[in-house]
Amino acid sequence: MAEPKDTIPLNGAYYGPPVPAYPVPNPRPHSSFRRLIFSLFKLLISIIIILAVIAVIIWLIFRPNKLKVYVENANLTQFNFTGNNNNNNNLLYNLNLNVSIRNPNKKIGIYYDYIESLAIYDGSRFGFQVLEPFYQGHKNTTVLNTVFGGTGILLGDAPATYAREKAEGFYNVDVKFYMRVRFKAGVIKTHRHVKPKFECSVRLPSPAAGNSKPPPFERTKCDVDY
Repeated sequence: MAEPKDTIPLNGAYYGPPVPAYPVPNPRPHSSFRRLIFSLFKLLISIIIILAVIAVIIWLIFRPNKLKVYVENANLTQFNFTGNNNNNNNLLYNLNLNVSIRNPNKKIGIYYDYIESLAIYDGSRFGFQVLEPFYQGHKNTTVLNTVFGGTGILLGDAPATYAREKAEGFYNVDVKFYMRVRFKAGVIKTHRHVKPKFECSVRLPSPAAGNSKPPPFERTKCDVDY
């Protein structure tokens, strides 16, 4: 019986196709690295989304409300300017304020780790005080007693403003509070500080002479800025 024409007889062992002299390069040498980078990117996006969802859930649970701050009472017993033509722009002052801070939140307490207060008159700072730190619980109102007393210097146009307001019988003073606070929600305490600022613009009656009483002070709301 004749063999098929397309059959080639083999002499000896067969070892497969010939091996090229040089290895054939991979057509996509960086495909594995690219897949790894893409997988890490998807993981990072997933973590960000999860953290955002957790933050929204926490906010919905605790519903943080803004603090409410008022100057309840202010007593100006001395506010005397001794300026003259020799640039002796000294201000003798004694100012006492009661400032209430209301935490309206039901589930959030606040650690006031640092509080400093400044008294400013027409751009010139004349008083400074550091207050004691404290913790404020839920739905709580805390009253801070701030006392400024001593000698300051009025700069710029402050002496002219003083002369005008003395004749009017009222002095406009800005009191600012700078703070570093942390929050507590249940057993969770934040470690990073938030730095709110309170700005209170008060209109203070001129100190009364003799036995006369100055006009009553009007309760003043302060601006709260985070």
